[in-house]
Amino acid sequence: MEPRVANSLIMTVNENKFIESALLSDIRVDGRRPFDYRTLTIRFASEDGSSEVQLGQTQVIGFVRGQLTQPYRDRPNEGSFAIYTEFSPMADPSFEPGRPGETAIELGRIVDRGLRESRAVDTESLCVIAGKLVWSIRIDLHIIDNGGNLVDAANIAALAALSTFRRPECTSGGDDGQELIIHPPDEREPLPLILHHFPIAVTFGFVGQENTVVIDPTHYEAAVMGGSMTATLNTNGDVCAIQKAGGDGVSQTVIMQCLRVASVKAGDITSKIKDAVESYNTQRSLRKIKRHNPDQQASADVANHQMERLTVSSDQSGIASELSKHDKTNKKNSISKGFSGALASWDPYSRGIDGDELRTSLASRVTPLDKQKEESSKVNPEKKSSPKSFDTTNSLVSTHDVVGLEKKQSKTLKDAVKPKHKRRNRSNAS
Repeated sequence: MEPRVANSLIMTVNENKFIESALLSDIRVDGRRPFDYRTLTIRFASEDGSSEVQLGQTQVIGFVRGQLTQPYRDRPNEGSFAIYTEFSPMADPSFEPGRPGETAIELGRIVDRGLRESRAVDTESLCVIAGKLVWSIRIDLHIIDNGGNLVDAANIAALAALSTFRRPECTSGGDDGQELIIHPPDEREPLPLILHHFPIAVTFGFVGQENTVVIDPTHYEAAVMGGSMTATLNTNGDVCAIQKAGGDGVSQTVIMQCLRVASVKAGDITSKIKDAVESYNTQRSLRKIKRHNPDQQASADVANHQMERLTVSSDQSGIASELSKHDKTNKKNSISKGFSGALASWDPYSRGIDGDELRTSLASRVTPLDKQKEESSKVNPEKKSSPKSFDTTNSLVSTHDVVGLEKKQSKTLKDAVKPKHKRRNRSNAS
């Protein structure tokens, strides 16, 4: 068990004197200077309207809830909010379970006074139906660990929770327009609260008759202090509330000095709260996708997948058609222009032949064909003339075409004119 918790109720005289003498010498037990704040950490849960603040060893959790209630008679157009504090015995042995004690009541009043008197929350925006229904905001502050300066930690936790709280949107409907419709978060985006400014509570401790001032006192220092003062200010330097506790008097000069220091600290704490809220809103906007129905999301994913497949297939078909067109043009060009007897690009096992060149070559080769036959018969009379006119390796013309060409070229004009006796016979037959 930590010595702070074990000795929270009873402290020895030597410990009191040591802490007091150190504070009078501008030396603090935790190593800070008189006007140094402890490390402040602000965290948020996944649920809207919840915050966790840790100031040194002090830890406070805040929850904000809202419900529709009837407004007060003197303020029919304004909503309401209330602050409730809960001190757990786990935070400090001096806290007792059950009804809140004086410390809890005082803490709730200080935080409530800073928010209510400064009108930081726009209560008129909480009105739904004037005189009938308004939103009632409840702020619950749970003390998890008491390390000193509970007022400042609780105030920061309340502001952080109010900044992230969102209420459902309400509209009027029905046949007569008098029916109230509360839209769930799936249908419409919830509405945040309107905060005009951030009233920040800064607590000071006074030690000794010379009014030695320290800021953000710890649990040990609070046991030695003769008095304390909590000043609630905003970033504009406006004093929202002041709470003086303890019997020792404080001079006017010391109070003004505390207010100047508090205005600077209020600006620093406000910037930290806004940064934390901004990061939370960014994460919340990314989590909006998870709010949709999983079936709808799955169907949307399937539709997107099908669309991607269609686009890919259309792209491939377009590419294939372009390639086929390109091949056709290449084939036409190769047939019309590139036919020089070389290998064709579309068929590696064929040889291309130009028709015009074939006709000219045949015309030049038909006339000396008979002479070649006679020479071959004289040289080799035993060998019969082959039906082939030339070597097949050098030409692709068939033997049938060559024979037909020979017969056509061997005929003369006499063959074209019929004999007289044949013509006579035809005349006689007729």
